[in-house]
Amino acid sequence: MTDTPADTPAAPRRADPRLLELLVCPLTKTTLDYDAAAQELISRAARLAFPIRDGIPIMLPDEARPLED
Repeated sequence: MTDTPADTPAAPRRADPRLLELLVCPLTKTTLDYDAAAQELISRAARLAFPIRDGIPIMLPDEARPLED
């Protein structure tokens, strides 16, 4: 077992692909695009990016980041 230093960030946990297929935007009920690099689910219709934290999609509109043009 290897220990990682406390100041080394852990790799982001991957979201379950089966779960991502089921999720829709909570506002528009449209499909979402998965941005693995940013760890976000993108709703093009609502122009919002929902964060994924520790492998868990946070589907609250108050937690979403507005998309820029």
